[in-house]
Amino acid sequence: MKWRGRRESSNVEDRRGMSGTAVVGGGIGTVVIALVVLFLGGDPSELLGSITGGETSQSLPYEETEQERELADFVSVVLADTEDVWSDVFAEEGMTYEDPTLVMYTGSVQSACGSASSAVGPFYCPGDEKLYIDLSFYDELKSKFQAPGDFAMAYVIAHEVGHHVQKQLGTSDKMNALRNRLSKEEYNKYSVRLELQADYYAGVWAGRAKQQNLLEEGDLEEALTAASAVGDDTIQKRSQGYVVPESFTHGTSKQRQDWFYKGFKNGTIEGGNTFSGLNF
Repeated sequence: MKWRGRRESSNVEDRRGMSGTAVVGGGIGTVVIALVVLFLGGDPSELLGSITGGETSQSLPYEETEQERELADFVSVVLADTEDVWSDVFAEEGMTYEDPTLVMYTGSVQSACGSASSAVGPFYCPGDEKLYIDLSFYDELKSKFQAPGDFAMAYVIAHEVGHHVQKQLGTSDKMNALRNRLSKEEYNKYSVRLELQADYYAGVWAGRAKQQNLLEEGDLEEALTAASAVGDDTIQKRSQGYVVPESFTHGTSKQRQDWFYKGFKNGTIEGGNTFSGLNF
């Protein structure tokens, strides 16, 4: 992606190295649940609100490496691009887009959704309309998920921004209203549609970035590889050797790729009705 020397977002909150609230305890069950959120979960409030155990605050010295500085600049440029794209898209629909804030942190962080460690991966908290990311996730994308490349990371950011778009459009509030009315299995069906819609919105951003000649050769493939790597079926096969479709919360690898690519080609809000066929 062509990003060097371009506008960086002013909506970045750098908490790296700051004292945070680290969750202690919770047991292996918490770890397993956290891994689900790790794979690009959008609203971790249910998880974070249910974590129990003692809490401890600590402050660790933080020295930014050259790689981290470059990655922080990259993330800021991608966020700025999403601001420009979604401001335009909302304006086309007669609406006004309100920018989210992206919080960079190390180790652990406190959000309106609760406290979280970097083990949960990047997430969006609708309670404070902020994206949270530990930049070490970039290395996890390359090593654990086999999804290298800067545009793979851009996809991750754009997906979380997609959840902010859902918050702006009222979709997140509708989902919260359903949470206590449906069984877990039934709610999972809606959760999958929510995540696929965020993938679609990430594709909308990527498609408009291509129109602005910001993409380089191989960027689209990097994003599609990342989308495939975080599919529920791929994750379950890797972690437990078999697939349990009724437990899916994010969609299959093919679904995630397909909806991202649909957004990439379509470029409108209307084309992302992933909830079609459901009473929503």
